Amino acid sequence: MDLRSLKYFQAVYEKKNLSAAARICYVSQPSISSAIQVLEQTLDTTLFVRHAKGAIPTSDADTLYVMSKEITDREKSIKRYFDNKSVSVPFRLGLMRSLGSQRMSWLLKELDTEIEHLELTLVDPDEPCDARIIDSTDLTRAEDFAPIWTDNYLLAIPKSFDLSANDLIELEDLQKLPFINREPCSALNELRQSLDELDIAYETRANIRTVEYAHSLVSAGVGIALLPDWYEIISQEDIVMKPIRDINVHRTIGLAYKKGKADDMLIQKSINICATIGQNQHKPIYT
Repeated sequence: MDLRSLKYFQAVYEKKNLSAAARICYVSQPSISSAIQVLEQTLDTTLFVRHAKGAIPTSDADTLYVMSKEITDREKSIKRYFDNKSVSVPFRLGLMRSLGSQRMSWLLKELDTEIEHLELTLVDPDEPCDARIIDSTDLTRAEDFAPIWTDNYLLAIPKSFDLSANDLIELEDLQKLPFINREPCSALNELRQSLDELDIAYETRANIRTVEYAHSLVSAGVGIALLPDWYEIISQEDIVMKPIRDINVHRTIGLAYKKGKADDMLIQKSINICATIGQNQHKPIYT
């Protein structure tokens, strides 16, 4: 007899239904049924009378419920006692600009879930910190790097623009087109350099700092912009993302940490979390 089986029993007793018990325990109905059968065999009794609409507790189930609640309540009080004694785990994490609100939320949620008693402090990446989420180009010689996301930069075009029908964008197509300018952006700097070499100039319609604002302005039809292929951008129905001929701009975002710290428990867990997130970079974050 184990605590998990007793908790499954309590759920069936309270809900009078195996399916409902399975839902609140976040397990399959066969798992609940199996646990009840094992309990009945162990105690040599019948705990429930099954019928089409649910399960009726027997008198032995009434007795077991009272006794089992004493056991599980005691377990909770023990856990609470030791949880209260637990020391928080401080972690200062530097976060770069234009990481993406959804990606940032996903990362922080995973860190909080996987690292017990985490006390997280978010700072700018140039402030003192235990680790940083940065562009690989900002890595220092004193740091190692664990990649998470690779952002490929494409031209984001409102569907209402004629240019959205083109499979491949030529640099010449950008001449005099309304453009959402974003600073700072190393990817846009590379595009500008190529345009300058051909004496091509777009028309700036807005000057902003974040990818999120640029994305919103493209969706509103204000102009085009060079944006990363984040899931929340490429899945938008009112814009299209198109490659530009001979322009292959990408950046790698990852976890930077001090050299020699890879075996540190906190850093190692963070590296593993980042690796798992990176494997799912183009999947929906919230399902």
